[in-house]
Amino acid sequence: MSEEQPIIEARGLTRSFHGFVAVNKVDLRVRLGSVHALIGPNGAGKSTLFNLITKFLAPTEGRIFYKGEDITALRPDEISRKGMVRSFQISSVFPHLSVHENVRVALQARSGATYSFWKSDSRLDAFNGRVDELLDSVGLAAFAHVSAVELPYGRKRALELATTLALDPEVLLLDEPMAGMGREDIARTADLIRTVSRSHTVLMVEHNLGVVADLSDTITVLRRGEVLAEGSYAEVSANAEVQKAYMGGGHHAH
Repeated sequence: MSEEQPIIEARGLTRSFHGFVAVNKVDLRVRLGSVHALIGPNGAGKSTLFNLITKFLAPTEGRIFYKGEDITALRPDEISRKGMVRSFQISSVFPHLSVHENVRVALQARSGATYSFWKSDSRLDAFNGRVDELLDSVGLAAFAHVSAVELPYGRKRALELATTLALDPEVLLLDEPMAGMGREDIARTADLIRTVSRSHTVLMVEHNLGVVADLSDTITVLRRGEVLAEGSYAEVSANAEVQKAYMGGGHHAH
């Protein structure tokens, strides 16, 4: 992969639903090692675009490349094995296992250890050091023996992130990781993403422009399924069209 080649690239990505064009000829280039945010008002097509990139939807037109390889025809599980892993979709957490056990299960799954090995404690202990490292990295060390169901909401999200990191992804795809969070959890999750981004490329969907302000290297703003603006936070927040779209009326404008 050359310096210039993006780790993820979408070319002319389009998706129609019964004649409604949700995503229209979108080009996207995600740089290796960057935090790239997809934002836009409701109905902008950001979730559809995210579902296309993560292969949960097939494009009507267009291609998707990962490290220069055309992955347009691959299934979600195939791209996750290549290192593009989506978190915060359907909660991947087992509610009645402890936080520690949840992360250990994810590590075992990654290593291909089958169910029969779970009964042998010595096999499991091999994972414990890594579990502790992961819990520490997402601020959950103190919650290791709490069952997942008892965690506060923001901490559940941290556990989902830890189980995703256990899969050892190269690119982390986050779907509205701050949704439903209060200010304290948002700040904590932003710090988490910042930490993770030191060793991973991050592509995230976010509704709130302010949340991604000091987190993202590049922000792509969508409106009505098309790219409205792209650049740093300073660049996109100064854009009159972006201001209009965000100050209301953007998606009703003629």
